[in-house]
Formats: sequence, structure tokens, C-alpha cells
Amino acid sequence: MKNFIGMGLFLFSVSMAAGSAAAPLRLPVAAFSDTGLAGWETREFKGRTRYRLVSLEGRRVLRADVRGTASGLFRKIEIDLERTPWLHWSWRVDNIYQGVDEQQKSGDDYPARIYVVDSGGLLFWNTRALNYVWSSTMPAGRAWPSAFTSNAMLLAVESGSGHTGQWRHYRRNVREDFKRLFGADVNRIEAVALMTDADNAGQAATAYYGDIYFSATAD
Repeated sequence: MKNFIGMGLFLFSVSMAAGSAAAPLRLPVAAFSDTGLAGWETREFKGRTRYRLVSLEGRRVLRADVRGTASGLFRKIEIDLERTPWLHWSWRVDNIYQGVDEQQKSGDDYPARIYVVDSGGLLFWNTRALNYVWSSTMPAGRAWPSAFTSNAMLLAVESGSGHTGQWRHYRRNVREDFKRLFGADVNRIEAVALMTDADNAGQAATAYYGDIYFSATAD
């Protein structure tokens, strides 16, 4: 199953560093431009996507190259969505996939995606994952359930090839998105993950990820 739902099996047993601290107005999750991959771990599904830090357009970013494989990077970090519900990130995709049906297991591949994970605490079977994706075929703004599990929802924040080769910047109210897509008031998440995958479609893609952070406001 190519998602991070399985992280719920161990997240509840991990003591989170940010558990009792008051959340700042801006909480860094990935500072590729500064601290690189500190705090991030790899999870393989089928082979490995190649992730590495590179210099691009005057800044250090994460580059992902994939050819028929699937692995992701994740970071265990507790985010208080009551204090900092807004997720900010940027990415650039050089190409999309051709002829895929992303609502089927055979087409469940994305040149770029970011997950936020609610582990469900001790009830690990309640783990839910919200995926923000650059879709090859689904229109921007469309949401649909994962072809692999009902506990994961996907939301297209970008679609098609119209902006390939360009940096795109996003901000999403994660708490509101959980309410809308799962019908649940989730007040914290326990992990953030990213993945560029192509194991089902068997194609190739290159993507770049910029810094990721949460904030108290949309600004």
C-alpha cells in the first residue's frame, strides 16, 4: 500500500519533541535551504526515488528523480493545528505523466505530493492522510479517495502541464481541509511526508521541493 498510513503503527509510541511546547507563529518542517534533510527519514514502497539537495536558481532545494520506482521522505513532527493550521510550500515539476487514471491503482502516481498525517493516537487504525498533489489529469481543486485505502484523501492543488518548469507556491489550511474531506475536526498531525513516485505508471519524472513550514495565518 503506497501511502503513509502505516506510520500510525509506530507514531503513537514515539515521544514528539514538540509535544508540550507552545507552537510558534511559524514552524519550520523542512528547511532544505538551510539545514538540508535533518530530521527526515526514507520510506520505500517499490525501489527508491532519488532525492538529493541541489542548487537551483540561486537557492538550495530538494531534487527528486524517479523512473518506475516509489519511495518517500517523512518527518515525525507534531503540529498543533489550532495554533498553526496553515501549511506553506513550493515545488516545481518538470513533467507530468501521460495516459494515467489517478483514481485507479494502476495510475496512483504523482510527480509531486505532500502528505500530512493524523496518526489516530493509540487507535492506529484511525490514521488518516491528506495528500496535496500535482495531478497529471485531475483538475485543480478536485478531491478523491486513494485507490488503496479509504483513510487517505487526495487533493489536486495543481494540474496538467501548463505550469511545468515553473516554481509554484501554495498555502492550505490543513485543519479546514481535514474537516471538508474527512468530516473530522483534527487538531493536530504527527508527521509530514513528501513523495515523487512512478511505480504504477512506470514512467519518469523530475521535481523540486522548496522549504515547508506551518504558520498561524495565511500570510
